[in-house]
Amino acid sequence: MAGRFCVSLTSSKDNTDRATVAFVVANAAAASDKETLVFLSIEGVRLSQKGFADDIHEETFAPLRELMANFVKAGGKIWVCSPCFKKRKLNEGNLVEGATIVGGAKLVEFLSGGSPCVTY
Repeated sequence: MAGRFCVSLTSSKDNTDRATVAFVVANAAAASDKETLVFLSIEGVRLSQKGFADDIHEETFAPLRELMANFVKAGGKIWVCSPCFKKRKLNEGNLVEGATIVGGAKLVEFLSGGSPCVTY
């Protein structure tokens, strides 16, 4: 489906460059009137926790917390891999705005309509 776009993010503080660029691309897609989704998995799920991204700021880019907030304000959705979240024993009551914990079937449903997906 031409009106959708997915960014899959597997990194957080283990690779702040990837995490930042993923949200730069997601913001570009959302600004292009695409129904845009960021799927956080593996270490990326840590970004779902309030305050975790506060000290991530790659040179020449906006701080990650701002990129994430702007993405959600633009209508973007943040989906968090349920098994990855549970494995890391994160706090469901501490999710950032716009984040929802989902299973893999939900992502497959989103992508099955032909949505492009880039992975960082």
